[in-house]
Amino acid sequence: MQRRDFIKQLAATGLIGAPWFEAHAVPARKVQGRVVVIGAGYAGTTLAKYLRIWSGYGIEVVVVEQNTQFVSCPLSNLVLGGSRSINDLTFGYGLLQKHHGIQWVHDQVTHIDTAARKVTMSRGEMTYDRLVVAPGIDFNYSAWPEMQNAEAQRLVPHAWKAGPQTLNLRQQLESMPDGGVVVISIPKAPFRCPPGPYERTCQVAFYLKLHKPKSKVIVLDANPDIVSKKALFLSAWKELYPGIVDYRPNSTVLHVNPVTREVETEFERVKADVLNIIPPQRAGKPAQMAGLLNVDNNWCAVDFRSYASTISPEVHVLGDAVFSPQPKSAHIATSHAHVCANAIVAMMGGQEPDPEPVFANTCYSFVSDRMAVHVANVYRYDAEKKLMVTMDGGGLSDVPSDLEGTYAQSWARNIWSDALT
Repeated sequence: MQRRDFIKQLAATGLIGAPWFEAHAVPARKVQGRVVVIGAGYAGTTLAKYLRIWSGYGIEVVVVEQNTQFVSCPLSNLVLGGSRSINDLTFGYGLLQKHHGIQWVHDQVTHIDTAARKVTMSRGEMTYDRLVVAPGIDFNYSAWPEMQNAEAQRLVPHAWKAGPQTLNLRQQLESMPDGGVVVISIPKAPFRCPPGPYERTCQVAFYLKLHKPKSKVIVLDANPDIVSKKALFLSAWKELYPGIVDYRPNSTVLHVNPVTREVETEFERVKADVLNIIPPQRAGKPAQMAGLLNVDNNWCAVDFRSYASTISPEVHVLGDAVFSPQPKSAHIATSHAHVCANAIVAMMGGQEPDPEPVFANTCYSFVSDRMAVHVANVYRYDAEKKLMVTMDGGGLSDVPSDLEGTYAQSWARNIWSDALT
């Protein structure tokens, strides 16, 4: 399939502007039982909503989330560039609760007993018929003992979870003198949002070009090359930000001095005015508590027909915590949620989950305040490989454009609506 035809097909089916998946969906009917969902990011909220709808509002859904507001990681790099505020990306959970009768517990999970099917929180405990763990990521600072305290992480923010650290990094950029150096450190893959660090590089460069044109951004990438959308990012850096972006592959950070903002790699020592360390990542703490990390002690293996853990079949794992060939993106997280909700309703109703789910992923990256690029793929479950595999076709932008930026904004509004209303 030609790229233009594929994009037209995406537009016709809503893939560009909204999340999408295909399954032999079970009809809405009364299915009884309780599902506890830990985590209210993209995966957790979407899962909770569709569990209620597709079970005919028969499944009792309880969401446990310690934060009172949802802050979108997609588009959060635009806060660094200055074209978005963090308030633009912050939403409440009220509509989701009101529209679908989802029970909400604002608390922190302290223990998970999968044998007893019980979740313990700071202020109480509850049992479940099925548990869904959508914990996002945890940051692994074990390679840098000097970074394992709150003050060091304030001085050197990762800003890889949108919120206060995003504002911290933005304020550091504003305080930096013209002629200063921003250093962004990228961990080895896999990590949340493969194109995200390179989009961030564009947004920091955009800010510097407008406000501090004598400055530059050095990118220390632990990977041997740009992980995603390589040609598009290289082109953007060359054409939009000449002399500002200095990209250095195979540059694993070995030591960090958070006070002097110096980092050391195998080859050099680099001094920064603003230092942005994105640490290596693993499945979030609730998945660790449940003992679900069975791939490199970092990620969770699942049955892709239902996202049931291969360790505890009554526990489902969604989103960034899952070990799979697909990228760790917001769109993938909501796709997991749709497939999992469909499967749980079927299984709790005495049926088998769909044997061949299909879903899509579209990932946009802004290279300026208005111009964006994208990559899109469709995935289908392969019973022989027991994996979600890429189908023929797929789409990648030819060049950045304002039109792609408009599509990206529409995509964000649609996925927020799907997850939060």
